[in-house]
Amino acid sequence: MPNLSSKGAPKTPDKAYGTRAIEENVLERWPNPEKEQCYRVSMSFPEFTCLCPRSGYPDFATIRIEYDPADFIVELKSLKLYLNAFRDLRVSHEGSVNTIFRDLMELLHPRFMEVTGDFNVRGNLKTVITVNTEMNPPARRRKPSPTVRK
Repeated sequence: MPNLSSKGAPKTPDKAYGTRAIEENVLERWPNPEKEQCYRVSMSFPEFTCLCPRSGYPDFATIRIEYDPADFIVELKSLKLYLNAFRDLRVSHEGSVNTIFRDLMELLHPRFMEVTGDFNVRGNLKTVITVNTEMNPPARRRKPSPTVRK
């Protein structure tokens, strides 16, 4: 049954709360509660999607993030929403992984970070992109995107 307003005309649905949350999200950090301790944080995001910049077809991947925190840790809900925001972006595999790396580096300034995008096979080709702090000393890093809040 269609969703009708009180006058019988079709009612336009508001955006879903998840869509609004993704659009309004800003990547956030928290103070590291154990900054005197050296440790590694490992996260996996198995439902990452973005759009092929050429065809517009969806690309699916598992994004793995590992970092050794210094003064800050990433707020996990903001990270989840940040990664979900890629679902409507036309961006290459390389572009998405490097953007995630730069944004997290700028936000957290960790002792070490590595971001890997393990993309599903498409057209009989599997792509795995890895970027880390050892490959990218500070002089080589580009500016982050505007979705980072310090």
